[in-house]
Amino acid sequence: MFKGGVKFFYAVLLAIFMNLPGLVVFAENGVSNGEIVIGMSNALSGSAKGLGLGVKNGAMAYFEKINKTGGIHGRKIRVVSYDDEYEPQLARKNTKKLIDEDKIFALFGYVGTPTSKTVISYISQVGVPFIAPFTGAQFLRTPINKNVYNVRASYFDETELLVNRIVNDLGIKEIGIFMQNDGYGAAGHDGVVRALKKIDLKQVGVGKYKRNTLEVQEGLDELKRSQAKAVIMIGAYKACAAFMKLAKAQGFTPKMFNISFVGVDELYKEAGEAADGSFVSQVVPNFYDDSMELIKQYQKDVISDFSFPSLEGYIDAIVIVEGLKQAGSDLTRENFKNAMKKINLNIGGLQINFTGKINQALNKVYLTKLTGGKIVTVEKLN
Repeated sequence: MFKGGVKFFYAVLLAIFMNLPGLVVFAENGVSNGEIVIGMSNALSGSAKGLGLGVKNGAMAYFEKINKTGGIHGRKIRVVSYDDEYEPQLARKNTKKLIDEDKIFALFGYVGTPTSKTVISYISQVGVPFIAPFTGAQFLRTPINKNVYNVRASYFDETELLVNRIVNDLGIKEIGIFMQNDGYGAAGHDGVVRALKKIDLKQVGVGKYKRNTLEVQEGLDELKRSQAKAVIMIGAYKACAAFMKLAKAQGFTPKMFNISFVGVDELYKEAGEAADGSFVSQVVPNFYDDSMELIKQYQKDVISDFSFPSLEGYIDAIVIVEGLKQAGSDLTRENFKNAMKKINLNIGGLQINFTGKINQALNKVYLTKLTGGKIVTVEKLN
């Protein structure tokens, strides 16, 4: 057969193959006739495992619900999940495996600033959507990255609320910072400093500890010397709990505050009565507030082990599913990203909106107080 005839023969075969009834051929990684493959790397063990497990469990509950009803345009969601122990080098290794070997469609539900920071360059290079990281770090928000879609409010949003409430409600101006000595701690620290600067104040002291350790004494000593009357903590729950217990044992009793990443449920379990009377900012509503239709549905689908990270994972799953639905049956990464940018919907009382100028769907921050073994939502500090 002559050369041109061979080319013609294979062209005809390809045309017939692609037009067989019920058969669609996809060139996009992670998309087939029957499924969409989502990749996840987060802390399933180690000092932040309560966050990673919570996010994953909440998300999986919603994905399973969607799969049981036929999936999205006939495709079910399959999640490939790896443990990174909240360590950047493992997150980097997992991410390359998810993209290069597992051929996932999108990445979802990463937990942490240092773990997200170490993978963002590669993600941007290959153009994989990075959906709902569990971090409020500013580098994921400005400058805008067309591959990143943040759901939660930022650390700037959280720390500004805390600073303003501490100053306005309690009349305290001597504010110190206890921080994890890495990108996460720096992101929260920058938010506190920024908020203080807006009202012509400065932090009185900064105490630090090393990630994935409980070496908090040096940081505690620094804040004791500063005579801080309020301490905003930017750390993981085990270290923050160790700080609170040690501070109480040593008679250091400032008002104590944490931001959402701490995982208030795990913090309370670890710190016990040493956490009583402290406050935590949150980026999702209280999971016990069943006056919201969203919370009623969450409790029905998740069944048990309710937590703020689990609720956040559940909300994040709703968001990615909405994007996949709006992208249509001819699913590509590009039309999915375009669909995500158009999301503006109310999910059981919570407004999700990506149509603004920033790639962040939520900006409301809630205040919770740890008191008498319970986590209650409050409007004002006391």
